[in-house]
Amino acid sequence: MSLIVFAVFIFFSAALGASMGSFLNVVASRTVEERSWWGEERSSCDSCGRKLTATELVPIVSWLVLRRGCRSCGAKIPLRYLGVEAAGAAIGALLAWRWGFSVTLIFAAAIASGLFLNALTDLYGGHVYDLFALGLGGAGMLMRIGGGFPGLTDGLLGALLGFGVIAVIIIASRGGMGWGDASLMAGTGAALGWQLTAWALYTGFMIGGAIALGLLASGRIKRKDAIPLGPFLALGGIVSIVTGPWFFSLFGIAVRWPWY
Repeated sequence: MSLIVFAVFIFFSAALGASMGSFLNVVASRTVEERSWWGEERSSCDSCGRKLTATELVPIVSWLVLRRGCRSCGAKIPLRYLGVEAAGAAIGALLAWRWGFSVTLIFAAAIASGLFLNALTDLYGGHVYDLFALGLGGAGMLMRIGGGFPGLTDGLLGALLGFGVIAVIIIASRGGMGWGDASLMAGTGAALGWQLTAWALYTGFMIGGAIALGLLASGRIKRKDAIPLGPFLALGGIVSIVTGPWFFSLFGIAVRWPWY
């Protein structure tokens, strides 16, 4: 693949990622609000209720062109819309860069989408929904059929590892962490396999700890304030998809299908 073709591939992957981020934002927001996100219900202004046109729903571009305001009532469009779409674009581009045009990219993109959705529901409503978390695991196991019995076994071991580690922490902390996080890591483990799940847990906890310390030092949170763990676990999963094979290669360990 030539450099120009690869650059175009990365661009379109980023655009697709931004679109997926926009869609997942709707799914997460409406789920938390207990509204339908499927069927005939269309996107509308949160303030005046006007139905949005197609030109107002172009990821990232529409937010910038509209200057954060509704055309009808002038209500500001939350910055989080831009942030979620930009994050989706970054994830899409990063996965395309890492895995290129391959079956593994499709696998990675599907898993990253599931992780992103669970992170958003935890951020917006403080909940990891079992349906989304276990749906991630179910989709992962279905895709793992392509890897045969070893692929399915790896997914099962990953689910046990992910759930088991969080379950031990929940029991040891006497409820200091929710069981939704255990469901999320069970689903993540089924999709990633045990090796990448182990790396996802480590990176997720390290990233979460570093950010928590920064927030404490800046005075933005207090020691007893609750911080949702789901987004950090999801981020750890995405980091693991990108860096996991490289990390294990440092120790001469080969990762399992499809991460090679």
